[in-house]
Amino acid sequence: MPITVRRHVGKLVAGAAIAITGTAVAVGVTLPGAAGAANGSGTADGAPAGAARAADQGGRGAQDGLRPGSRPGTVEAAPVEGQKGTGRDPLTGAELARVRQIALAASAGKARQAQDASGSAGPQWLATDLAETRPDEVGRAGAPRRAQLSSYDYRTDALTTYVVNLDTGKVESTDVQHGVQPPIAGTEAAEAAKLMIAAPAGDGLRKDYQDATGKKLVQPGQLALKNALIYRVNGENPGPSAVKECGTHRCVRLFLKVKNGPWIDVRSLVVDLSARTVHKI
Repeated sequence: MPITVRRHVGKLVAGAAIAITGTAVAVGVTLPGAAGAANGSGTADGAPAGAARAADQGGRGAQDGLRPGSRPGTVEAAPVEGQKGTGRDPLTGAELARVRQIALAASAGKARQAQDASGSAGPQWLATDLAETRPDEVGRAGAPRRAQLSSYDYRTDALTTYVVNLDTGKVESTDVQHGVQPPIAGTEAAEAAKLMIAAPAGDGLRKDYQDATGKKLVQPGQLALKNALIYRVNGENPGPSAVKECGTHRCVRLFLKVKNGPWIDVRSLVVDLSARTVHKI
């Protein structure tokens, strides 16, 4: 797969070493099949035009993935989702909304005093999953259906986990922890990208985006956020003093690219979502 690397002047160092200074590194990837779509052969996959005509004479073309004379399959509509699942069925949309309502009501107002990643009132919802069946309930008919919901409070840097009984509508347990950092949610990644775009440390990101597109980068929607990883410091990874709170604070590193365009390497940037700051490491 051909790879094109764009770098600002001064990025290359003698020999094989690469200095990532000043700005990020944008990497353009040419996807297979793109050339075939515009190679003048008359087919999207690069097959000779004559071969395509021959395939058409057989009823359906090979480019459609069908044998000559065969009929295309049909896609059935998804079944209507009920208000409540049964057994180990995934949580329905109605159940997901109900779990949050139950957790908020049971928190005696504490959850409403929390702040999400954007600084708005209310907790940052992270994940809601079907809770594990208790050992004494495995295989038992009519075993209660439970959900496990986790949220983060950026005001106190606390992770709260609720276990909600969907049959009774009650919270069976609540666990509050500090210094525990579960995976980043999509809304948190978008907020981290927003902070990175606006920060002085994001100058390289903005320049590389403009080089790749000819446009200014002003919002996360212009980027494809491919991954987001928790960043923390410890004995093996002390990090610079600017990120010494990462682990207690919720910090993230992003992996992103221009939409339908090149990757932009911002691995040297860490976003402290708790402090709403961006640091280069």
